[in-house]
Amino acid sequence: MAGGEAEIGFALRDEHCNSFHVAHGGAVMTLLDVVMAHAARSVNDPAANYGPGVVTIEMKTSFMRPGEGRLKALGKLLHRTATLAFCEGSVYREDGTLAAHATGTFKYVRALPVSAREAKPLQQRLDGDGSD
Repeated sequence: MAGGEAEIGFALRDEHCNSFHVAHGGAVMTLLDVVMAHAARSVNDPAANYGPGVVTIEMKTSFMRPGEGRLKALGKLLHRTATLAFCEGSVYREDGTLAAHATGTFKYVRALPVSAREAKPLQQRLDGDGSD
């Protein structure tokens, strides 16, 4: 990832496939989400681990062909504001044909310390300890 672009290779395994033995749509959408997020973060400072991070605000995906074999995802940052990134991503099959395309909007956010993200036990949340 660099300069507003990102690339991810993805070798399909059985657990990524649906009952038709091609890439499950959820696996393809996850790949698109990650490659677009990487493209959005690629313009940030590498010394700061490409921070801040991003969270997905919205995403639209179109599927053209079944994903088969090794897939290649390409992400591109189209426009950035101080807080938002507008991206597009494409997933290609081994033969170079387009399998899926997506657009997405991402919000730049600072990472929270890991301890702040730890899930509280259900009973503690139900008791309403006020820390949610």
